Amino acid sequence: MAMIQARVEKKDPDAIDILGEYYCHGKLGQLGLQKDMRKAIQLWEEAAELGSVRALSNLGDSYFKGDGVQQDMKRAVQFWTKAAMQGDVLARNNLGAIENRFGFSDRALKHLLISAKMGFEVSVDLIKTMMLEGNATKEQYNQALKGYQDAVEEMNSHDRDEAKREVKLGY
Repeated sequence: MAMIQARVEKKDPDAIDILGEYYCHGKLGQLGLQKDMRKAIQLWEEAAELGSVRALSNLGDSYFKGDGVQQDMKRAVQFWTKAAMQGDVLARNNLGAIENRFGFSDRALKHLLISAKMGFEVSVDLIKTMMLEGNATKEQYNQALKGYQDAVEEMNSHDRDEAKREVKLGY
């Protein structure tokens, strides 16, 4: 906690976002951090202003759920859009899910294909559901699945696999 606090004092956007998440979930309660969504929102707003993409996504989630703020779908989408434009895969998936919920299948598929190609399996599953419901084609699903598999393969490497083996063996 002391390390995070030191980084927060230096205006590190990632540390401020993490502290917001601690307040959001009531983590570190034994250290005096109880759940406080107002404090979490304040911290995420500060972190977002300082450039934290994750804080933008967290703000979107809060406005979507009405957690710590008045529920506001329009603001949720605005925050998720900003985060997605900066590469946040979860925000991109959320945009696809919202577009699908409101019947905008074409726009939903664009978002979900992007996040699937970034290695986000949940997006592939949603496209599969859309296909089964008749809102996506088998070709679009196959495109998402291939993009997902390519992303996962790119993330794999011999060095990473070797490091995982060493961790399992206790080296």
